[in-house]
Amino acid sequence: MKRILIPAGGVVMATGLLAAGLAGTATADTVVAKDTMASSAANAKAIAQFWAENNGAALKAAKESNVWDASDVAKLQSKGGYSSDTKPGSTAPIGQEKKTTTKVQNVNMPKTIGKVFFVNSKGEKKWCSATSIQSKYRNLVATAGHCVYDTATNSDVMDKWVFVPGYYQGKSPFGIYVGKQAFTHYDFDVYEDYDRDYAFVTVYNGVKLDGGQSKQVSKAEFDKYEGVKDAKDVEITREEFRRGKLDPTSTEAYWAKRGSKAELTGPDYPGAEVIKVEVTEGVWKQARVGKGNGRKFGTPITEIVTESQAVAYAKKQDRHFDLGERWPTPTKEYPATVSKDRRGNYTITHYYVQQWQKPGSDTKYYKTVFFIIEGFAKDAGRLGDNVGGQGFAWNQPTGKYVRVFGYPAAPHPDGNKNYTGVTPKWCYGKTSSKLQGSAAKKIEEHVALKCAMTEGADGGPWLYNYSNSKRLGYVNGVISTFNDQDGNGRVDYISSPYFDGETNTVYKAASAVWSGKIV
Repeated sequence: MKRILIPAGGVVMATGLLAAGLAGTATADTVVAKDTMASSAANAKAIAQFWAENNGAALKAAKESNVWDASDVAKLQSKGGYSSDTKPGSTAPIGQEKKTTTKVQNVNMPKTIGKVFFVNSKGEKKWCSATSIQSKYRNLVATAGHCVYDTATNSDVMDKWVFVPGYYQGKSPFGIYVGKQAFTHYDFDVYEDYDRDYAFVTVYNGVKLDGGQSKQVSKAEFDKYEGVKDAKDVEITREEFRRGKLDPTSTEAYWAKRGSKAELTGPDYPGAEVIKVEVTEGVWKQARVGKGNGRKFGTPITEIVTESQAVAYAKKQDRHFDLGERWPTPTKEYPATVSKDRRGNYTITHYYVQQWQKPGSDTKYYKTVFFIIEGFAKDAGRLGDNVGGQGFAWNQPTGKYVRVFGYPAAPHPDGNKNYTGVTPKWCYGKTSSKLQGSAAKKIEEHVALKCAMTEGADGGPWLYNYSNSKRLGYVNGVISTFNDQDGNGRVDYISSPYFDGETNTVYKAASAVWSGKIV
C-alpha cells in the first residue's frame, strides 16, 4: 500500500520529471526491514576470499546487474509536484570536512563510490554501483534495493555480497568490505515496490588480501582451523562413494542425496509421465480407450515360452497346479494369462493399462573436499575512515541540482554500447517533479534526471550539494531505473525513489548498527 498523498491534477513534463513524499508518518517497526548477510566473521572471511583469490578473478568475471531489460526501458509520465511527509533534513558527510571549496571545471570523482559484487539465485556473479555513507560506526553503504535483494526469485539477500570502493579491474585499493546486515523499506522487502528501491548495508571492517594459498585438509583439520576456509561439493559415482566410505585414510567427506519416489497423479498434471501397469485380462477388457488412468495401454503382448516356463508361472498363481489340470486363474500379483495354443505352443499373455505419475529422482552421490587458506588477510579498518562517507538528505524540494555517479556498462535498448563499466561516470542536472513509471515494478513516486547512463550504474548515488574539492555531498537518491523518453531506443533519463521521512527512518536504523572486524 502506498503511503503517499497524491495531489489532484498532473504536471506536463518539460526538461525534468521527479519526486514525491508520503502522507503521514510511520513508526520504524512498520517501515524498516532488515536481513542478515554474512552472519559471522569466519563466514565473512570466506566471502572475501571468494572474490579475492586468483588475483581477483571472480571480481573480473562479474557482469553488470540485469534487473532491467529493453521492455522495462519505457517513457516516464509526470504525475505532479513536490510533496513531503515531514520537514526537510540532512546529516553531514564525514571526511575532508576542513577543505575549502574552489571552482574547477573538471569533476573530481568521490572516493566513496565503488561497486557492490554479489552472486544471485542463478549463481551468476553480478555487480551494481554504490557509495559509502555517513554512519555512527563509519560502516555503511547506500545502494539500490534490487542490488541487495534478489527480486528475480522473490528470495532473500544476494549471496556473497561485498562492497569495493575505488574498484578498478580486479583491484581493491581500500580493501574488500563484506556485507553484514541489509536494511530496506518493508514495502520493498515484502512487496518489491520500486518506489522504495533503496538499501543501506552495514559492512565489516575491510580486509586486504595477499593472495593466500589453498591447502586441502581433512575434515578434522578444517573444523579446527579458525582462519579462512572453503569446502566444495563434487558429484561422484556410486562406486566412488562406496570406495571413499570404506577408505580410512580419506580426507574427504562422502554423502548421498536420496532420490524421491514417483507420485501417482493424473494425465493433466504438469510434467506427468505415463507408465504401464499389468492387469488381468478381465480388467483390461473392461478398460476404455483414451488418455487417463486405468485406460488401455496398447494391445496385449503374447510371448511364446517353454513348457517349464509356463508351468513355473502358473505355479506362482496356484502352487498346487498340475499340468493335467486347467490353467489357474490370474491373480493381482501374477495377472498374465497362461495357455497352450492349437499348435502346441505354450504362451504367456500380458495386459496393460495406463497410470500417470510425477517422476521421482535418482539418488546422487557427493564428496566434500576441504581447504584452508593460509597467509591471507589483514584488517583494513573501517570503511568511513578509509574513504569517508557522504551525507544524507531527505524531503528535499525537487528541481534542485544533483550530481549522479555510477559505473554504466549495459548497452542501450537499440544495442549501442557506450560504456564499459571499467570507470565511473557522472551526470549533472535538476531533478524532475513526481513521475510514474513501470506498472510491473509499482513505480508511482520516482524523481528523474536527464542522463544517458545504462545498467551497471544502478545503485549509484545522487549527491545533493556536491563539493568538487571535498568530493562530498548529500545522498538524496540512488539510481533505480533507466528510461527512454523520446522513444529512440536510447536511455536518456534515469530515476530514483524520492527520499522522504520513511527513507530517513530506514537510514537511521542502519546507521546506528555496529558491525566489527573480520580479522
